[in-house]
Amino acid sequence: MNPDHKTILACDDEPLILEIIEYVVTGQNFNLITADNGKDALRLAREAKPDLIMLDDNMPELTGFEVCKILKNDDITKDIIVVMFTANTQASDLERAKLYGANGFIKKPFSPKDLKLKLQDLLG
Repeated sequence: MNPDHKTILACDDEPLILEIIEYVVTGQNFNLITADNGKDALRLAREAKPDLIMLDDNMPELTGFEVCKILKNDDITKDIIVVMFTANTQASDLERAKLYGANGFIKKPFSPKDLKLKLQDLLG
């Protein structure tokens, strides 16, 4: 990992989503760490202290909502930017993510171009 690059932690239980994220960040100035469940996401967030965390809302072990709530209530991780992936666009899910401290949303399915623009917007 390059210490001069910002670090992204991507958490999704769908391997294809993680592959798309890896494709998007390859060649960009980002380090990428991945997890496929909520417990690993929480552990990696505390260990690596990434600049941005992308969380699927529906993961095994702990949901993205639960991980976000824990991270935002922890002094060590509360300032990390958290973006939720969601296939659900129900107002209640979006409001719950905001309530738990999410900084943004990415609707599934998403295009690599849209993801790249979102990352550039959030991380410069």
